[in-house]
Amino acid sequence: MATLAVARWGLYVDGKWRETSRVVPVLHKYRQEVVAEVAEADEGLVDEAVRAAQRALEERPLSPYRRFEILRRASDLLSQRKEEFAVTIAREAGKPLKYARVEVDRAIQTISLSGEEAKRIHGEQVPVDAAPGAEGRIAFTLRVPVGVVCAIAPFNFPLNLVAHKVAPALAAGNAVVLKPATYTPLTSLMLCQLLEEAGLPPGYLNVVVGGGRTVGEALLRHPGVALYTFTGSPEVGERIKAATGLRRVILELGNNSPNIVAEDANLDQAAGLLARFAYLYAGQFCISVQRIYVERPVYEPFLEKFVEAARAMKLGDPEDPDTDIGPLISEEDARRVEAWVEEAVQGGAQRVLGGPRQGVLYPATVLVGVRPEMKVVCQEVFGPVASVVACDSFEEGLAQANDTEYGLQAGVFTNDLRKAMLAARTLRMGGVIINDTSGFRVDLMPYGGVRRSGIGREGPRYAVEEMTDLRIVVLNPAGGR
Repeated sequence: MATLAVARWGLYVDGKWRETSRVVPVLHKYRQEVVAEVAEADEGLVDEAVRAAQRALEERPLSPYRRFEILRRASDLLSQRKEEFAVTIAREAGKPLKYARVEVDRAIQTISLSGEEAKRIHGEQVPVDAAPGAEGRIAFTLRVPVGVVCAIAPFNFPLNLVAHKVAPALAAGNAVVLKPATYTPLTSLMLCQLLEEAGLPPGYLNVVVGGGRTVGEALLRHPGVALYTFTGSPEVGERIKAATGLRRVILELGNNSPNIVAEDANLDQAAGLLARFAYLYAGQFCISVQRIYVERPVYEPFLEKFVEAARAMKLGDPEDPDTDIGPLISEEDARRVEAWVEEAVQGGAQRVLGGPRQGVLYPATVLVGVRPEMKVVCQEVFGPVASVVACDSFEEGLAQANDTEYGLQAGVFTNDLRKAMLAARTLRMGGVIINDTSGFRVDLMPYGGVRRSGIGREGPRYAVEEMTDLRIVVLNPAGGR
């Protein structure tokens, strides 16, 4: 296997590519070889980036139609460079190539949808003249940009989750300072190139790369940022909320996704979908299937079908088009997943499927006999591990699904409308997905959680609402007389 050339990337600030004295190495996550070096920002460059964003808004405001044109052009350019982006994602994130290609397709849609939303931002008439003493007045609302948006993105969807932050922010008329994950900065930098080519003026998108304790903290301290949008762990989300005071936040945080299989469900459909969304991309996404509650009459046949489907998921090199499960983002994460599984087994759980860790690779693992207090159940595994639990009734399954501090999405498999509606009304989640898994998401839907799973919603239309301020305008026609 030939050694890959090491690329060198600067940072993008105020429309210029900037070098710094320090670099962040980017590894090929499967080969564990350095494939790129990216300039590392410091507090001074963070300040320059925020000030550049402020100047862009003050000196070069973009009309809604111009925002639409830029995002439409960016979407078209991304379509032309689909394979280049997919291969980069496979290398820097370890995402299997077939799923990396899906991510690029989704990002094309996210950017295109955001462009359309730029043309739909509107207020409404408010009937203030219906109030005593306000006769003759006319009032309406405007939606205006919040200002500078700080986008802090995760490693697991290095293109589409960046697009979900950057594209709606631009559509809403804001400027952005983006901090991608240090594991996966290359895709973000390529997206900068693409938006620059699409006609985005200097200052509207700035990228600073560096650790959370340095670059992240500098961004949290900067008074010029009006809104923070973050995807990542609850612990970091809590730190952002505590540090930002009255400034707005959109937080997409963790989950330990529950899924319920009722006795009337189509078991072949349920087992196939649940296995796919438990193990693809090594389970490294926050709505990955983790807990499966099965009504006891169908527990054994479901488990057999689920294990068979899990066994068929291929582990290996993400650049192999047949691979389903690539490496975890780091060997440290692979060791953590291994430790959690071994702790569960030592505590009485049984490993029905799963072999030893192979460096950064961890195979599809099925556990039974777990208890609610085990880490693989009550915390977010973020790895290719699913637990299957028998329950005596559908209602018991709902109760166990709700027994968590998280609340992002849940999946429910049933052909009984009463059970489906009971789940929709009972599950304390941001999303309840019927006859599909907790892992279902399309990019135009409102997406977000409750409890420790976050605050606010993504999805272009909903993110634009989050990223604009509502302003009331009241006209008194008699005032000029």
